Order: sequence, then structure tokens, then C-alpha cells
Amino acid sequence: MIKQNSESFLTGTNVVLRKITKEDYLNFSRIEDVMESRLLMNDGIPFPPTEEDHQKFLGELSADKDDYMFAIETIEDRQFIGTVAVYLVNWKNGSCNVGISIGTEFQGRGHGTDAMNTLLDFIFNYMNINKVKLQVFSFNKAAIRSYQKCGFTLEGTLREELFRFGEFHDIFIMGILRKDWVNKKLN
Repeated sequence: MIKQNSESFLTGTNVVLRKITKEDYLNFSRIEDVMESRLLMNDGIPFPPTEEDHQKFLGELSADKDDYMFAIETIEDRQFIGTVAVYLVNWKNGSCNVGISIGTEFQGRGHGTDAMNTLLDFIFNYMNINKVKLQVFSFNKAAIRSYQKCGFTLEGTLREELFRFGEFHDIFIMGILRKDWVNKKLN
């Protein structure tokens, strides 16, 4: 992984969130091209994406003013380890969706939880959003634990919505309200 020297935008305990630059494309591709990661983040057929797919995806995000993606870097060594995003922002109803992708070698160290908490703080304190939602595959136990640590609760289950590993799996819908986030921060 390439170390980055860019300025921080949002600072957590162990990670910083910053804008994505062209220098991140290679590392972004490396993370997104790992089959294990693709199986956890996308409900489509996990074909390997092309370089054009990555560039198009990142370009579409920068063009859509209601989708926002941040690079995640470690504070300690400024290493790019993944991305976190806000998307499907509904300004009228005060809701949005979030997603996160962390390189497999950086998972299980609390970086994802720290990045999500940092993003939630930004969403609730600066975007005037009342509800944040996400979807997670039922077999992704580590992600579910991380989201629960951040305060997300299970709101619904899409039964047998996803075909992986030769069988059908549920997709969980999780959410957190501003008032729950505030109460969590006070306790």
C-alpha cells in the first residue's frame, strides 16, 4: 500500500477521512479487486471489475452531489486502507445510506468502527440528517458487530435476498437515529 501525505478532513481515534485523489486509484483497485471483499460488499455477480469500472465508479461519485466518498487512512502511518461513503441522501426526509470497504489486511483492528463513528459524527453534526441506514449480508458477522458497536440496530430482514456460496442468505437492514447517536455519545 502507498502512504499518503494529504491533509485530513475528518479525524477519528485511529483513522482520518479525506478526499479521494487520483493517487488512491491503484490502492482502491487493489482493495476492490479481492474476491473476499467483493463477496461482502456487492450483491451482484462478483465478476472482477476492470480499471474502467473503478474509474467510472469513482467519477460518478464525484459527479453526483448527493453521494460522498472518503478515503480512510491510518493516523499512525497515513496508509490508505479503504473507503467510506454516504449515498442516497434524502434531504427532504433527513435520511441517507452509508457503506464501507476496508482492505482485508486491515480488518479486525477497529479501523472500520472508528471510520464509521467518524462518518456518523459528521453526518449528524453537519449534514442535518436524522436517520442513517445500511445493508449488510447476514453471514458478515464481523461487520454486524462493528455496526452494533456504532449504535446501529436491526430494522428489517430481506429474507433469502442474496445468493452466495451456493445458497440463499438474508440481507439485514440496520439503522441509527440522531437521538440514538446523541444518547450513545452521552453515555
